[in-house]
Amino acid sequence: MEHQTPILEVDGLNTTFYRSGQALPALRDVSFSVARGEVLGLVGESGSGKSVTLRSIIGLARRYGEVTGQVRWQGRDLVPMPDRDLRQIQGREIAMIFQEPMTSLNPLLTVGLQLEETLRAHTDLSKAARRDRAIEMLDLVGIPSAAQRLKDYPHQFSGGMRQRVMIAIALAANPKLLLADEPTTALDVTIQAQILDLILRLAQDMDMGVLLVTHDLGVVAQTCDHVAVMYAGRIVEQGPVRDVLRVPRHPYTVGLMRSVPENLPPRTPLYSVPGVPPSLDVLPKGCAFAPRCAACIAPCEQDRPPLSLITDGRQVACFNPISKAQGNAA
Repeated sequence: MEHQTPILEVDGLNTTFYRSGQALPALRDVSFSVARGEVLGLVGESGSGKSVTLRSIIGLARRYGEVTGQVRWQGRDLVPMPDRDLRQIQGREIAMIFQEPMTSLNPLLTVGLQLEETLRAHTDLSKAARRDRAIEMLDLVGIPSAAQRLKDYPHQFSGGMRQRVMIAIALAANPKLLLADEPTTALDVTIQAQILDLILRLAQDMDMGVLLVTHDLGVVAQTCDHVAVMYAGRIVEQGPVRDVLRVPRHPYTVGLMRSVPENLPPRTPLYSVPGVPPSLDVLPKGCAFAPRCAACIAPCEQDRPPLSLITDGRQVACFNPISKAQGNAA
């Protein structure tokens, strides 16, 4: 798919939290871009930095830690931007769907009121127009009897319907970029497919970029144009989704691919990547994946491999990347 010039460019993003005076680097030198109409997937194990990346982009992480680097949004750097100016972008130009709708929606307020709050903050619509827009958005995301359901509270919706409400709130002000933090977690497969199809359709209709966080490689294969694989706060491989999933070159990406069960006979033990991700307070000196990597060589234990271009549009952070033949076999 051909895409326009990037609307979001993340360059050398670092996010550090502090505990008892000790620095905990949650993100280290993260760089990528998203264009209008493009869906970029961020994948990796829990704790790899995917959700922190989204919160760092939109300015939420800096409330609790230090964020450095550049987040260029349509020519403006969001990292040093004052909170007052950033609030004009949050929700209006860049919207976010949080991971758990039941904890993101206010249980004491009706769905209609929560939709109207977003519209009041980010649009100049009158009260009557805001109500019409709220009904339009609930109808757009597939909630039946939208006008009547404005008076309902979050607990009166199913999990899938609550997630649709979150999408409606996020898209109410017609943002140019959607940050989706595992929007289908805890939903059954049928509802998951409906939510993903809905996000993709709305992205195409609104010519909107999407940054999708997930741990499900099947979701990435079905929905994303490009994918970035994260481990211990760094991007270790990124490129066109077909290239990365068909021929993974980083040993961690190969491990993730092998962890997906496919055509296995009954009672076959499932593969998992050996070891556990490192703690932020005891990160290895060199490559963070080195203690778990079968392809580890001497430089891996001493130096941190840079994210380097190995083919057209393909980047890998590894001193000993998997060969094309081995990647195909994976």
